[in-house]
Amino acid sequence: MGRLEGKVAVITGGNSGVGEQAAKRFAKEGAKVVITARRKEKLESVAADIEAAGCTVLALQGDISVPGDGKRIVEAAVEHFGTLDILVNNAGVLDEGLLPIDKVADSEIDRIIDINTKGTMYFIRAALEVMLKNKSGSIINVDSIAGVNGGGGAAYVASKAAGLGITKHTAMRCAKDGVRCNAICPGMIKTPMTAGQTMDSMDPDMMGAMAVHSDLRLPACSAEDVANSILFLASDESAPITGQCIVLDYGANL
Repeated sequence: MGRLEGKVAVITGGNSGVGEQAAKRFAKEGAKVVITARRKEKLESVAADIEAAGCTVLALQGDISVPGDGKRIVEAAVEHFGTLDILVNNAGVLDEGLLPIDKVADSEIDRIIDINTKGTMYFIRAALEVMLKNKSGSIINVDSIAGVNGGGGAAYVASKAAGLGITKHTAMRCAKDGVRCNAICPGMIKTPMTAGQTMDSMDPDMMGAMAVHSDLRLPACSAEDVANSILFLASDESAPITGQCIVLDYGANL
């Protein structure tokens, strides 16, 4: 307990899955947590759970794909709690049906990139306005194994590969200023977002290609598994680590 005592953290997509678990872990470890997501009712439910545990939380509805929302959320966090120490870019969406490059529609490319890639960049840019002045901060981007090995729908893979690039870019830009940026890259995660994914809804050509290059018999990560890794990268225990993209998959993609 107390690994994040006195820290202020913003967590996007904090209303379910990995974001919810990270918010609850952060709060128990002493952080003042700002959670944001599009679904207000579920967001407020998570905030109520955190408050019931005697911890500090601020819930702010927002949409990461809206350019001004990153700045608005960060400014509200600073106004409410005085500073910003940690940013967890967790919010994101899956593509429809794992459509490969030869089948994906323009509209799907735009939707995925606007949320997964642009949204992450908007929040990093806003957070750095505070962190660079403070000469301190930790940014954790929740990416995907898809960004590492190309296993997934083309739009999703592109968005997550871009996330790894911006992670390394941010780490390089900010190392001299005491701001760290890392990415975690889970394989399959058991969360509400993935629960609706079935074999029947997936493109068979892409599923076949992915099956050849990974061991689907190994366990999937839980939201708690991912939240534990986020907590480590947010804490001072990981102080020397920046610019790294860490795969969490129980060895399924070795």
